[in-house]
Amino acid sequence: MAASANNPLLIEVKDLQTYFFLHEGTVRAVDGVSFNIYEGRSLGVIGESGCGKSVTAQSMMRIVPSPPGREVGGSILMYLRDGNGAAEVVDVLKLPAGGPKMRSIRGQQIGMIFQEPMTSLSPLHTIGDQISENILIHEKGVTKKEARERTIEMLGRVGIPRPQRLVDAYPHQLSGGMRQRAMIAMALICGPRLLIGDEPTTALDVTIEAQILDLIKKLQADLGMALMYISHDLAVVGEMSDEIMVMYLGQVMEHSTTDEIFDNPLHPYTVALWRSIPTIEGKLERLVPISGSLPSPFAVLPGCRFFSRCDRRIPGVCDAAPPPLKEVVPGHLVRCFLYQ
Repeated sequence: MAASANNPLLIEVKDLQTYFFLHEGTVRAVDGVSFNIYEGRSLGVIGESGCGKSVTAQSMMRIVPSPPGREVGGSILMYLRDGNGAAEVVDVLKLPAGGPKMRSIRGQQIGMIFQEPMTSLSPLHTIGDQISENILIHEKGVTKKEARERTIEMLGRVGIPRPQRLVDAYPHQLSGGMRQRAMIAMALICGPRLLIGDEPTTALDVTIEAQILDLIKKLQADLGMALMYISHDLAVVGEMSDEIMVMYLGQVMEHSTTDEIFDNPLHPYTVALWRSIPTIEGKLERLVPISGSLPSPFAVLPGCRFFSRCDRRIPGVCDAAPPPLKEVVPGHLVRCFLYQ
């Protein structure tokens, strides 16, 4: 996707490969994924469970559980700009995951909202201590009192009532929606340039989900952040994203602008995802599920990874060699032999 003059490149992922080496075999969780993220813009990532969405985000943060996981190939280039706009290009895959440079990027340059805040927040510390710790780690010379004041301000900004009181609350004392807001405050407290939301509303009811989504969009507009939003919910991704990337079994199947993906889905997998969306318009019909099931994660498939479930497959072609990711129309990338 081309950058505009107003949206300089922030992160460039090239041929990322992240594998998990298990006793049963090797799981190629992310296998040759490439995409760009631009400042101030939103990228939505969709796909079934196990397609590599979360592992891609974890690779960008360098928090892939190791062992058994490891980034084995590719690059993740991040453009770190100073106050004058000059950029320092850093390949985060070449940095030690626990080193000072990567620790300065993680939290300060890239913030992440995890899927389940109850397992992501420490039950032994107050939310105020956990949020202010980010400030004390990344910003030298800040006192504990100043960090606490900024934490209270951020808690109020993300919509937590009585932040002066709840700053001293423990995670179990908050509702699911309040815990998720505290997680958002933690991700944003150091003003990151990229916010990654890894299915941040999965465990919430629809009313709280709508509030959280509105909050994220408002904060993105106020702070000028880039956003990478990971979800199973196609409607949510369509609402939150400027571009959509469709993943399946560790590879990008289709990537284009949100309007183009919704108006003109090309890959059979994307079309199948669209058919499975319930609608309240017109005659009510039974949903059309995607036939078959995901192949074994240990399998090494010679052709297209969607071949066994595709209703437009071409035997002898689609199962003989892997299709490349090609630009079939300007700005619309598809991995399918139907469009080669």
